Amino acid sequence: MTQWSNWSGLESADPRRVAEPAGAEGVVAEVRRVRDQGGTVKMAGTGHSFTAIAAPEHTMLRPGSMTGIVSVDRDAMTVTAAAGTRLKHLNAGLEHLGLSLHNMGDIAEQTLAGAISTGTHGTGGVAAGLAAQVVGLELVTGTGEVLRATLQENPDVLEMARVGLGALGILTTITFAVEPLFLLDAVEEPMSWDRAVATFDEMTADHHHVDMYWFPHTDRMLTKRNSRLDAPLAEARPLTAFRRWLDDDFLTNTVFGAETAAANLVPRAIPRMNLLNASTLGARTYSDVAHRVFVTERRVVFREMEYAVPREAGLTALKEVRAALESSDLAISFPVEIRVAPADDIPLSTASGRDAFYLAFHTHRRTEHAAYFALMEQIMRAHGGRPHWGKLHTRDSLAFAELYPRFGDFLAMRDRLDPDRVFANAYLRRVLGD
Repeated sequence: MTQWSNWSGLESADPRRVAEPAGAEGVVAEVRRVRDQGGTVKMAGTGHSFTAIAAPEHTMLRPGSMTGIVSVDRDAMTVTAAAGTRLKHLNAGLEHLGLSLHNMGDIAEQTLAGAISTGTHGTGGVAAGLAAQVVGLELVTGTGEVLRATLQENPDVLEMARVGLGALGILTTITFAVEPLFLLDAVEEPMSWDRAVATFDEMTADHHHVDMYWFPHTDRMLTKRNSRLDAPLAEARPLTAFRRWLDDDFLTNTVFGAETAAANLVPRAIPRMNLLNASTLGARTYSDVAHRVFVTERRVVFREMEYAVPREAGLTALKEVRAALESSDLAISFPVEIRVAPADDIPLSTASGRDAFYLAFHTHRRTEHAAYFALMEQIMRAHGGRPHWGKLHTRDSLAFAELYPRFGDFLAMRDRLDPDRVFANAYLRRVLGD
């Protein structure tokens, strides 16, 4: 028997059967077998969701034989890839083709299917979420049917399945709208809390992608401002190999990992540690192809909760977060991450129908996270926040029926594509109902 667990180690399962289908036909065979047996099946990716959204109860499928770019349409500017492809491998393949996604988050270990299904997003741009860049997909439904969905064919399925939570079918291929490979100018600068908050709206207006990190128990922020360059690729000014290793590998992973692990033993040292880390941050400016700016390697294992509140409520919520932490006895060693996203039209996207302001809360994997996340979740809920589907939260189907105007439409699509709940698990029963 093979045990499944997610990256953070918070969730695990013992599936009765494990299989690795080579393509849509193999997925169809597994789905039909499970349906006949009255069981359930999940395609498990890299486990980068902190929730049990991918936890298998009966049969677990592995995506290792469903990877790679399938086709490129340069006239339509689209690329189709197998759903089990990791985002980092798609990025490398696109760069080789002289192409790029418009936007992405800062972790690229996820499979494409897992990333779009949980609403993975970056910050800023015309489209922040990966799913908002999806223009076609193929999936196997709960009745074992191979269904293709594009803007012309089954557009209602495409609309829902771009952020489908793994509840509508098993994705086999995904088609993304792409762009010519482009450069991003990256400016990373420490700021005081007051300056960062006061100029945040100006920064987001003046730059394509803005990301901020507040160090709890301090008055310090790290800001990241990325802007597209209208310049040939040859004019890139990337970080030197040594600087990238020093900043993004040694300091961000090795040193920070050791510090936060040690802080678990001496929590009272955390405020001083955060102040030291924030004070030693230096400004840096460089330019590189987009995915090398967007993505950073994260080897320090953590736990995370993230909420999207309405953009207009974001700075107020951030100030309330600081006030709540400062009046508590909690000691938090990880920064709070702040991002924004333009509204999209995907029914279960956290940015559906409204501009979003994201607040992400992290702890070391060996730190007790429950009290911290519960305190933050109260603030997020008060502002009508929508939790990231792949990150920790306590909301259920009753709450989501209020948070998402088209939640009922999604449930109707689920009834149509998976009437026997072949793709169900405990997480989906909680957030979608039976």
